[in-house]
Amino acid sequence: MATLLLTALGTAIGGPIGGTIGALIGRQADAAIFGGGSRQGPRLRELTVSTSSYGQPLARHFGRMRVPGTIIWSTDLIESKRKQKGRKGQPSTVTYSYSASFAVALSSTPLARLGRIWADGNLLRGALDDLKVAGKIRFYHGYGDDPVDPLIAADKGGLAPAFRDCAYVVFEELELGDFGNRIPALSFEIFAEGGETSVSLELMVPGAAEGPSATFAHLRGYADDGGPLAATLATIDEIIPLVCISGRDGLRIAPRALQQADIITLPQQLFPDERSGNEGRHKQRAAPAAREPAALRYYDEGRDYQPGVQRALGSRRYGRETMFDLPATLTADGARQLANRRATRARWQNETVLWRIGELDPRLQPGAAVRLPTMRGVWFISSWEWFEGGVELSLERVAPELTAQTISDPGDTLPPADEPMPPTRLEALEVPGDGNLNPASPLLFAATSAAHSGWRGAALYLAESSRLIPIGSSGTQRAVMGALLEPLAPSSAVLFEPTSSLLVELVGEGLDFADTDVSGLANGANRLMVGGEVVQFARAEALGERQWRLQGLLRGRGGTEAEAATGHSPQTSVILLDDSLVALDPADVPPLATTRIAAIGPGDPEIVIAELRNPGLSRRPLAPVHARLTVTPGNRWELCWTRRARGQWRWEDLVEVPLVEEQEQYLVGYGPALSPFVAWSVNEPRFELALEERSLLISTHGTAALWVRQIGTFGQSHPLFLAHLS
Repeated sequence: MATLLLTALGTAIGGPIGGTIGALIGRQADAAIFGGGSRQGPRLRELTVSTSSYGQPLARHFGRMRVPGTIIWSTDLIESKRKQKGRKGQPSTVTYSYSASFAVALSSTPLARLGRIWADGNLLRGALDDLKVAGKIRFYHGYGDDPVDPLIAADKGGLAPAFRDCAYVVFEELELGDFGNRIPALSFEIFAEGGETSVSLELMVPGAAEGPSATFAHLRGYADDGGPLAATLATIDEIIPLVCISGRDGLRIAPRALQQADIITLPQQLFPDERSGNEGRHKQRAAPAAREPAALRYYDEGRDYQPGVQRALGSRRYGRETMFDLPATLTADGARQLANRRATRARWQNETVLWRIGELDPRLQPGAAVRLPTMRGVWFISSWEWFEGGVELSLERVAPELTAQTISDPGDTLPPADEPMPPTRLEALEVPGDGNLNPASPLLFAATSAAHSGWRGAALYLAESSRLIPIGSSGTQRAVMGALLEPLAPSSAVLFEPTSSLLVELVGEGLDFADTDVSGLANGANRLMVGGEVVQFARAEALGERQWRLQGLLRGRGGTEAEAATGHSPQTSVILLDDSLVALDPADVPPLATTRIAAIGPGDPEIVIAELRNPGLSRRPLAPVHARLTVTPGNRWELCWTRRARGQWRWEDLVEVPLVEEQEQYLVGYGPALSPFVAWSVNEPRFELALEERSLLISTHGTAALWVRQIGTFGQSHPLFLAHLS
């Protein structure tokens, strides 16, 4: 009733601002007379998701807040089809990816900047303004001269709206693979104009408040979801008392503040109260509040704006506690102090005094703090009225200030990791065959990794002169890769070396190695590509700082004995051959030494390029082994050897390995391996050389070595030493 009456009266006297102030005073009166329920204030949003409903008001925001926003424009899903060869040992697949472009309105008041963005509870944009998935983002502050977004203009043409006086965000081709190929539930951290960590009443009610005193203590953000302005002010007044001041400058509103230096002591009462015999006329004090406000719900800044609750100090009453909802951003300490002050005011509420003086001091106006000559405490002037016998002031007792600063804890929270998007680390390599795939097809892989798990993958391309040809994507699984920190000594690659070790530094945190046993080594476990050599290890020891010592080595695996014989220098690339490698289709990526692979990820400032290492390794025949020399009667030499096959890691006893190549053929040479003096082609693993032939070779070319290579379908093996003629 008082709300309706005083709203009409205030509008008649002071216009719209007067009506707002009248409604605020009326709400205060109604609350004092009729009381309230166990839950007061506007309900907090539980970080609701973005909507797209007609007729929904766009909230006004002040300070810093986390808001869901309203989708105001969107395109259909954009489908992309891509054929991608499976990971190591897996078949090729056709993958479909989806993206979308859309705009989300955030506030009907201007915003200074945009902070973090959450999608389905995970960070989509971090504190460093880095987008965690592929796509582009544009932010419009909400001024009256914001331009039309070019993407919306391209879609709508001449009818494209500019959404001026509305702060909004435009997402362009945002990848939706991480969100189930749908637009995710979004929420945004926003910072309003006029103060990123404070709320000013002057911005809420232009012209009704001014000066630094109009800033609300402890409020770091506030959301006004619409409705009468008086309702918003009444909500704030419940927690932070407001005063309405009528002066020569018109009607003004300000937070009630107590400045000790400005407290005036009133003169003595003009006329003693005949009825009470006291100087205080009509002194009243109400009984303690029936339901003292005990708890405050708010948006906790320390918990990523999740709703939090702080309870006031003091005795607890039986039954349901009175909870007040304040749609504001607060710290836990600030919320605790506001809750304590609200409870203290409730205990001292309605202690009033009417005090009549002869002359009104210009400093004595509603909202001023005064002292009484015969009473303790501080009083606020709530109103004054002229009478024939003087000026009568209505005074309201100020609750005592809390002397101790309360400290509170917002509680434990598990915020999503906000790590800056790391750049992509890329290697392209050809590896020896494992016997499970087509031996005629080269085994090409891309090893992609990054410094930490915040990496979201990268698009892969074939770099061909000045253009990039898409060949797939890396996925988000990081390859275990790094570099040697110490030289790796040469090895004969004949026996297991239990004491040999290598020291490697990985490219990022969270990557590791695992131990295995002899059976695991026999089955091909723990294979590393160190430069051009395949090395197996049995034990892995973490040394910290991304460094590992790998011990118990099998060298020169997969026919890489020649690379093991030369050893490796520090900073040689080390890559674990496991399922994290991305298979490359030879139809798209030629197995040539000039081939280059490119990667572009969200955290890459520029294109990452890698040249193909070890081209031809997977289809190169393995060098023969077990050379034997037998001298037959007549001093004739019979040279024999044993062939090996590509991809046959396990060499079963008494079992002939498959040929793999199209035909069995060998090249026997005398002299340098690259340019022999004499060469013979044979179709079986044996070669005979008579005494006269040996003598002729020595007399013609001098002393030299005899060696043999296996000739495969796609190349020749390294040479195997057979004998030396001298």
